[in-house]
Amino acid sequence: MSAAIAVGLGGLAGWRVLQRMEARHVETTAKDPLVQRATGYFRENLTAATSAEDLVGDYKMLQVALGAFGLDKDAANKAFIRKVLESDLADTASLANRLGDKRYLKLAKAFQGRSNAGAASQAIAEAYVQRQFEKRVGEGNETYRLALNARNEVKAFAARASSDRTMWFEVLGNEPLRTVFAGAFGLNKAVANLPVDRQLELFMSASERVLGSSSFSKIADEASIDKLVTRYLALSQVQANTSSNRYAAAMTLLSRQR
Repeated sequence: MSAAIAVGLGGLAGWRVLQRMEARHVETTAKDPLVQRATGYFRENLTAATSAEDLVGDYKMLQVALGAFGLDKDAANKAFIRKVLESDLADTASLANRLGDKRYLKLAKAFQGRSNAGAASQAIAEAYVQRQFEKRVGEGNETYRLALNARNEVKAFAARASSDRTMWFEVLGNEPLRTVFAGAFGLNKAVANLPVDRQLELFMSASERVLGSSSFSKIADEASIDKLVTRYLALSQVQANTSSNRYAAAMTLLSRQR
């Protein structure tokens, strides 16, 4: 079990402290013997000749590849991951392109685009280290893990040529990212039961109201990302405090009835 990263504070104050400490903690995570062995093994064994079958058949390599994209829970779904890796990315009907969660598409692109295996393996290894850092933060505070992930994911949208609707659909299909947007917008979980087009309307409308725009060319800048994340953390803290107060009140009532 990796050591949890705790900052000693909660809410927005703790988030600011974590941001100042982030670079040092990422470096420490990269130097962890377990992480070093995992990334070292991956870099040594991923080559241009590595097939999808080879990758899913090597648990150590698969662990790093999936971990780099936050897909750790799919380690046992080898047949599914192999199909993702072997998808024809030029075919819009292929599995990787059809999946709502575009982390699978990113995994397939990284695997198939490794003409320079050394550069590809290094990029995946670095992403794995970042995810391991986020996991350790999450062991101390899950909302911070989600905030870190959202910050990095949304920042990457700025360089994308995809339409805003396409990227919003990606937000809806990516559960960790969706959680942050929904939390910041004050949208409850029941929204997920609505038709997807209606969900899209609600998220885009909320983005206009809260962030001032629903275009990722604007909301993927530093100021908007900071507003998104801090609003998510603030509302999460309010919700946690409310739940705690309700629990305390319930326990008080129960104690009086004894």
